[in-house]
Amino acid sequence: MNFLSTNIKYLRQTNNLTQEDLANIVGKARSLVSQWESDDREITTEDIIKLSNHFCIPMDTLVGKDLRINENNSYDETDVLFDKYKNVLSESDKNIIKAIIEERKRQIDKELKEDN
Repeated sequence: MNFLSTNIKYLRQTNNLTQEDLANIVGKARSLVSQWESDDREITTEDIIKLSNHFCIPMDTLVGKDLRINENNSYDETDVLFDKYKNVLSESDKNIIKAIIEERKRQIDKELKEDN
């Protein structure tokens, strides 16, 4: 299912942007943004890339997932970078990243237990 039109409107509104603002970001006319949001006009891959980069959201997420479902799940630069480079990381790099995450989880769990 394609959630692109819904996500464009959702991202625009949650970032307090007008259709004119979003049109300026991608270098298009405001009327085109309106047509994207109402799913009356298809969006080019180039414009999907621009939106993905601007909102720091992977393209597959922008197109394939309803962002309204989990409004607390925002994507930061770390998520975007990992998504972009995960296929070129060596196994050693992946293991280092996993070890860092596991160690940080242990630290957080320990801090939470101490607070209780």
